[in-house]
Amino acid sequence: MNVAYWIVAGLLALFYLYAGGKKVVQSREQLRPMMAWVDGMPMRAVRAIGVIEVLGAIGLILPPLTGIAPGLALAAAVGFVVLQFGAIRVHLSRGDRQIALNLTLVLTAAVTVWLATTWL
Repeated sequence: MNVAYWIVAGLLALFYLYAGGKKVVQSREQLRPMMAWVDGMPMRAVRAIGVIEVLGAIGLILPPLTGIAPGLALAAAVGFVVLQFGAIRVHLSRGDRQIALNLTLVLTAAVTVWLATTWL
Protein backbone atom coordinates (compact mmCIF):
# COMPACT_ATOMS: atom_id res chain seq x y z
CA MET A 1 0.00 0.00 0.00
CA ASN A 2 2.87 2.33 0.72
CA VAL A 3 4.18 2.18 -2.86
CA ALA A 4 0.68 2.45 -4.31
CA TYR A 5 -0.04 5.56 -2.25
CA TRP A 6 3.15 7.28 -3.37
CA ILE A 7 2.51 6.51 -7.03
CA VAL A 8 -1.12 7.65 -7.06
CA ALA A 9 -0.64 10.60 -4.71
CA GLY A 10 2.51 11.66 -6.56
CA LEU A 11 0.74 11.71 -9.92
CA LEU A 12 -2.21 13.59 -8.44
CA ALA A 13 0.12 16.09 -6.76
CA LEU A 14 2.04 16.67 -9.99
CA PHE A 15 -1.18 17.36 -11.87
CA TYR A 16 -2.44 19.83 -9.27
CA LEU A 17 0.92 21.57 -8.91
CA TYR A 18 0.91 22.16 -12.66
CA ALA A 19 -2.76 23.15 -13.01
CA GLY A 20 -2.85 25.19 -9.82
CA GLY A 21 0.43 26.91 -10.63
CA LYS A 22 -0.92 27.95 -14.02
CA LYS A 23 -4.04 29.42 -12.40
CA VAL A 24 -1.92 31.37 -9.93
CA VAL A 25 0.52 32.95 -12.38
CA GLN A 26 -1.14 33.15 -15.80
CA SER A 27 -3.57 35.74 -17.11
CA ARG A 28 -7.15 35.04 -18.13
CA GLU A 29 -6.12 35.17 -21.80
CA GLN A 30 -3.38 32.59 -21.26
CA LEU A 31 -5.72 30.27 -19.33
CA ARG A 32 -8.69 30.55 -21.72
CA PRO A 33 -7.52 27.98 -24.34
CA MET A 34 -7.30 25.23 -21.70
CA MET A 35 -9.94 26.48 -19.25
CA ALA A 36 -12.86 28.22 -20.95
CA TRP A 37 -14.66 28.47 -17.61
CA VAL A 38 -12.32 31.27 -16.48
CA ASP A 39 -14.42 33.74 -18.49
CA GLY A 40 -17.33 33.21 -16.11
CA MET A 41 -15.27 33.62 -12.93
CA PRO A 42 -13.56 36.57 -11.30
CA MET A 43 -9.78 36.21 -11.54
CA ARG A 44 -9.55 36.36 -7.75
CA ALA A 45 -11.60 33.15 -7.61
CA VAL A 46 -9.46 31.50 -10.29
CA ARG A 47 -6.31 32.44 -8.39
CA ALA A 48 -7.83 31.19 -5.11
CA ILE A 49 -8.64 27.84 -6.73
CA GLY A 50 -5.05 27.68 -7.97
CA VAL A 51 -3.67 28.34 -4.49
CA ILE A 52 -5.96 25.67 -3.04
CA GLU A 53 -4.76 23.18 -5.66
CA VAL A 54 -1.08 23.92 -4.97
CA LEU A 55 -1.57 23.67 -1.20
CA GLY A 56 -3.52 20.43 -1.62
CA ALA A 57 -0.72 18.96 -3.74
CA ILE A 58 1.78 19.86 -1.05
CA GLY A 59 -0.58 18.35 1.53
CA LEU A 60 -0.61 15.03 -0.30
CA ILE A 61 3.18 14.72 -0.19
CA LEU A 62 4.77 16.69 2.63
CA PRO A 63 2.93 15.38 5.74
CA PRO A 64 3.45 11.67 5.00
CA LEU A 65 7.01 12.35 3.86
CA THR A 66 7.94 14.15 7.07
CA GLY A 67 5.71 12.14 9.39
CA ILE A 68 4.28 15.38 10.77
CA ALA A 69 0.47 15.32 10.81
CA PRO A 70 0.13 12.63 8.10
CA GLY A 71 -3.66 12.87 8.43
CA LEU A 72 -3.44 16.08 6.42
CA ALA A 73 -2.77 13.95 3.35
CA LEU A 74 -6.17 12.32 3.80
CA ALA A 75 -7.76 15.76 4.19
CA ALA A 76 -6.04 16.95 1.00
CA ALA A 77 -7.27 13.92 -0.96
CA VAL A 78 -10.84 14.39 0.30
CA GLY A 79 -10.55 18.06 -0.62
CA PHE A 80 -9.63 17.12 -4.18
CA VAL A 81 -12.70 14.88 -4.45
CA VAL A 82 -14.89 17.78 -3.29
CA LEU A 83 -13.07 20.23 -5.59
CA GLN A 84 -13.68 18.04 -8.65
CA PHE A 85 -17.36 17.57 -7.85
CA GLY A 86 -17.57 21.37 -7.78
CA ALA A 87 -15.68 21.55 -11.09
CA ILE A 88 -18.07 19.05 -12.66
CA ARG A 89 -20.99 21.15 -11.47
CA VAL A 90 -19.47 24.30 -13.01
CA HIS A 91 -18.84 22.52 -16.33
CA LEU A 92 -22.35 21.08 -16.52
CA SER A 93 -23.99 24.39 -15.55
CA ARG A 94 -22.19 26.05 -18.47
CA GLY A 95 -23.40 23.38 -20.90
CA ASP A 96 -19.91 21.86 -21.14
CA ARG A 97 -20.26 18.10 -21.24
CA GLN A 98 -16.51 17.41 -21.46
CA ILE A 99 -15.98 16.18 -17.92
CA ALA A 100 -13.89 13.05 -18.55
CA LEU A 101 -10.79 14.62 -17.00
CA ASN A 102 -12.80 15.71 -13.97
CA LEU A 103 -14.22 12.22 -13.53
CA THR A 104 -10.73 10.75 -13.83
CA LEU A 105 -9.48 13.16 -11.17
CA VAL A 106 -12.40 12.27 -8.87
CA LEU A 107 -11.56 8.58 -9.26
CA THR A 108 -7.84 9.17 -8.69
CA ALA A 109 -8.49 11.31 -5.62
CA ALA A 110 -10.94 8.71 -4.28
CA VAL A 111 -8.30 5.99 -4.69
CA THR A 112 -5.85 8.26 -2.88
CA VAL A 113 -8.37 8.67 -0.05
CA TRP A 114 -8.73 4.89 0.18
CA LEU A 115 -4.97 4.32 0.13
CA ALA A 116 -4.43 7.05 2.73
CA THR A 117 -7.01 5.53 5.09
CA THR A 118 -5.44 2.08 4.82
CA TRP A 119 -1.79 3.17 4.98
CA LEU A 120 -1.53 6.38 7.02
